Amino acid sequence: MDLAAADRIIKRYAGDRSALIAVLEDVQESYRYIPREVAVRIARQMDIPLSRIYSLATFYRAFSLTPQARYPISVCMGTACHVKGASRILEKLERDLSIAAGQITPDGNFGLDAVRCLGCCGLAPVVTVGEDLYGKVTLSEVDKILKKYQAACAGK
Repeated sequence: MDLAAADRIIKRYAGDRSALIAVLEDVQESYRYIPREVAVRIARQMDIPLSRIYSLATFYRAFSLTPQARYPISVCMGTACHVKGASRILEKLERDLSIAAGQITPDGNFGLDAVRCLGCCGLAPVVTVGEDLYGKVTLSEVDKILKKYQAACAGK
């Protein structure tokens, strides 16, 4: 595992133990999760107990100890979205990405989840990709949405 990014992050905070959450946020953004090797490195270089790092990493939902997708996709399955065909949208995404809900593509670019409610029932059915929200999604729009992010992955 390349630890250069972790070293840059730790150095940026100059060992300031009070900046641990900021360090973990930057690690999460850089690696898309908090790898064990990085957690151990932070503990050693910042003189913080490893248990403290894991305590924070497991308490806050913003952190993950397992790899996360570059583009997490959520399909709302709440009542309004379900009635408007969200299950068909989810099935199409599962076929197109060759993964089931709750999984990540082998390249780590896409993750797929079915969620209970995104709180925007008037836009049903709703799909989110990362921070982007798509409302009144039709089956034909799924291809356009995916192509946008696939193109972004190809450009990186």
